[in-house]
Amino acid sequence: MPSRLPALLRALGWRADATSHTEKLISALGAFCALSAVWVATHWALPSEAALWVVASTGASAVLLFAVPHGPLSQPWAVLGGQLISAFVGISCQKLLPDQPLTPALAVALAILAMHYARCIHPPGGATALTCVVAGPGIHALGYQFLLTPVLLNLAVILLVAVLFNGLFPWRRYPAALARQPVPVTPPPGLAPEDVHYALRQMDSYLDIGFDDLLEIMQLAHRHAEQQRPHANAMLLGACYSNGQPGERWAIRQITGLPPKPPGRSAQAVYRVVAGSGAGSSGSCRLGELAAWAQFAVRRNERGWQRCSAEESQRAAGAAD
Repeated sequence: MPSRLPALLRALGWRADATSHTEKLISALGAFCALSAVWVATHWALPSEAALWVVASTGASAVLLFAVPHGPLSQPWAVLGGQLISAFVGISCQKLLPDQPLTPALAVALAILAMHYARCIHPPGGATALTCVVAGPGIHALGYQFLLTPVLLNLAVILLVAVLFNGLFPWRRYPAALARQPVPVTPPPGLAPEDVHYALRQMDSYLDIGFDDLLEIMQLAHRHAEQQRPHANAMLLGACYSNGQPGERWAIRQITGLPPKPPGRSAQAVYRVVAGSGAGSSGSCRLGELAAWAQFAVRRNERGWQRCSAEESQRAAGAAD
């Protein structure tokens, strides 16, 4: 059973979280400040029937604005457009098909469709559309006034708090257009922005990550990979190295010999291919060529090949022999 637990967690969508404890606490504090401000502002502006004036889906918007302030679903147009369009759709469905069994489902479905075409996908908008149908006579009596009070009033307050609060922390970005990119958003060598854009279009699915953010992640990953690449003078006898290539081009070579460097000639390396393309074969080349081919050292464990230091790879190979 314990061995099945990781697979079960992956199937459920559980994954590691790279955010710090500080970032988590800031997200919670931001949501607290925003919703407190919404409550105070709406009760001050609209004291009568105050319980109606804080839309429950505002809490869902707060999750996005303060937990993922850089995400496309959290940006001002997504929040304003998604909530207001969804509210309009929900009110219209209730007016045209009042108290029908499928009206709630129709309102949410049409809200999703409208948000897609308006380029303002915002998940809490679905809850707003549903609220307009199922909340009862008090909300129904407001009609399209519900768009202004409470929806627009709630949104204005929470967006103002999001801009002011997130602006206190240099690494938090809201709106994302105001962000100062720490590195130029250019793709790694061998790729052009058009290639990344093509790949995203091929997926034909809405991804909650900005195009520039994706390019930045790719560049940072490429920079890290370059820093981890082995140098010719650091390659060790017995260690295994992977070329890091995808699919059929993937291979792992183990250094089986490092002959003494002849005077006036380049250092040589003898290797055998232990996995991947050409497995079982052997060869020799200049040590510098092997270092240029290798992306990182690896060692074998019960799950396959794992990235490691050259020293760990050498020890693992020695133990296996």
